[in-house]
Amino acid sequence: MRLMGRAGWLFLAGWFWLLSGPSLSALALDVPPLSGRIVDLAHVLPPATTAQLAEALQAHEAKTSNQVAVLVIPSLEGEPLFDFSHRVATAWKLGTKASDNGVLLLIAIKERKIRLEVGYGLEGQLTDARSAQIIRNEIVPRFRSGDIPAGVTAGLLAVLHTIEGTYQAPEQPTETRSDGDVVAHTVMAVVLGLVIGLLLSRAHRLLGSALGGGLSFFVAPWIIPALIAGAVSAVLVSLASGIGQGIGGTRRSGGGPFDDTWFSARHGGWGSGGLGGSFGGSGGFSGGGGDFGGGGASGDW
Repeated sequence: MRLMGRAGWLFLAGWFWLLSGPSLSALALDVPPLSGRIVDLAHVLPPATTAQLAEALQAHEAKTSNQVAVLVIPSLEGEPLFDFSHRVATAWKLGTKASDNGVLLLIAIKERKIRLEVGYGLEGQLTDARSAQIIRNEIVPRFRSGDIPAGVTAGLLAVLHTIEGTYQAPEQPTETRSDGDVVAHTVMAVVLGLVIGLLLSRAHRLLGSALGGGLSFFVAPWIIPALIAGAVSAVLVSLASGIGQGIGGTRRSGGGPFDDTWFSARHGGWGSGGLGGSFGGSGGFSGGGGDFGGGGASGDW
């Protein structure tokens, strides 16, 4: 016998979102001001390194008009890496409006996560695959050895050389993620998305499928496993919820398309983080109006 009807599940889902929505918004990070080409809120880069990198990025911009910037934060404070990185890149408007030729390197120290966000105009040169290779081969090994400045320097130089067409990838990567780790994380992402998606599908089948797939996508490592995990979770949730509804009673008809505002940017404060901090780079630097479409890659160390 069913313990709750559809109205009960709808009420429960609405109650959950009303309770969690304000708290999630309050915990979301504000985008810090673009005070220079190197914005180091975690204080992990020596002043000499910051000045050297800012000078190299300024010279590259003067020669190509490409704008490359770095943001180092102490913690994401629960914010999804992709969501926050895209918000920062979009808010900073790196690159020119005509060419969308901006790049953001984001590093979250506590979560040990890295993200390269690439503007529309540079996706042909700094591809997702190349971005992942730079993170995996240039940045991660140095970060794991405890040398953050060296990792940031090597990663930025690889980005600049890739854009200029002079980057030479190491013949043998210093360190790579094992296939077993990728598979394990992908399976975990699918399971998590399936469980959450099935719970939410009680209220709305399409909503549960979309949220379950989206959750799996964000949790899975790297772009290809993330796409696979998201698709598998969405399909499994859709099939499982359809079977459950067929057994429990008449399937609900209608229902509008999934509201993609679930993926929209969230705004809030740095909250208890109390970051403050010093910013690197030359004064007066600002974005030129560039846009981003989610190109790039993520990694961790």
